[in-house]
Amino acid sequence: MTTTAQPQPIRSAATPADARTVAATLLDAMTALLAVIERETELVRAGNVRDAMKMEPQKSELSRRYAMAVMLFKASQPYMATTTPDLLKALHQHHNVFRGMLQINLTVLATSHAVTEGVVRGVNAEVQRRNVPQTYNAYGLRNQPGPRNMTPIALSRSL
Repeated sequence: MTTTAQPQPIRSAATPADARTVAATLLDAMTALLAVIERETELVRAGNVRDAMKMEPQKSELSRRYAMAVMLFKASQPYMATTTPDLLKALHQHHNVFRGMLQINLTVLATSHAVTEGVVRGVNAEVQRRNVPQTYNAYGLRNQPGPRNMTPIALSRSL
């Protein structure tokens, strides 16, 4: 007989000490995730995509921790707004910095993806150019290759 673990209900902060614990949990999760994301950004910028991909399990676990901390924070936010507004303001400021760093990471990843796609398309165009017979039609113009002349390239997505 197997039992599935029931998710624990999110308990909101009920005391100022609880509010500080919620804030510390969220700050710790953001800080740890941000450290991994900054390292990933550095590796991708340096062209070490393979090393950056090795960080995925750690990044996934920290993302899960961050999501749980955000759910706890959302449940506690009404209490924190009335009892610890300075702490709430500090969390919002820290979260804005966090979002900015995430945006930089996403931009670097999107740029890397675009560059890689451009290289693959360029290689494909060169392969196709070499595989197509260089002939001319009756008007002296180059013949456009037909679908039979196109040779697909194989691409391995694993690094």
